[in-house]
Amino acid sequence: MRFPRHPRRNRRLAYPVAIVEGYCRAGANLGYRLLVELLEQSSANYSNYSRGKPMAALDRTKENPWALTTPPGTSEYTIHVDTKDGVQVLVCTVGKTVLLYDARCIDDLHAMLKAAGDWVELGGADEQKLAKDGTVEAWGRSTDNPVGGWYGLKKGLRGRFGVYVPPLMEALGLCELEHNPKNNHMRAK
Repeated sequence: MRFPRHPRRNRRLAYPVAIVEGYCRAGANLGYRLLVELLEQSSANYSNYSRGKPMAALDRTKENPWALTTPPGTSEYTIHVDTKDGVQVLVCTVGKTVLLYDARCIDDLHAMLKAAGDWVELGGADEQKLAKDGTVEAWGRSTDNPVGGWYGLKKGLRGRFGVYVPPLMEALGLCELEHNPKNNHMRAK
């Protein structure tokens, strides 16, 4: 794991590069001091991240999944945590359709929302459709996010990030989420 260096002093920071880059790529033009201040507000969480443990308590199994509804409340689905190819994944089951998301999306999206500091539109869209700029969906497939692309792992079903991940974050207590019929937004707690 790489750690960034202070821009003027030749010493290592205590935060992994992925976290620092995640804040910088979230669209916030943060100065060095503000960035370190934001990171230090939850330093215990970031020390867990550097040890390979996610900040959020992702402990639900297939036998005990989260039962969630989409933000408008029109569809029910479940999410549980599993491991695929040595990577922790979120398994989202909507009817008979199974979608997979990289589990680190929870922590990365929370960091992006903290850096944004305001409501961000969800903008859910299928993989084949273009996502509206500035939305959670667009960020979840952008080359500027911490994984450098899609958080969805199942080709053909990588989209809908802005539909299925935000309700899980709300259930984990990481964000506030609107529940309107259309055009919902979220922000970090």
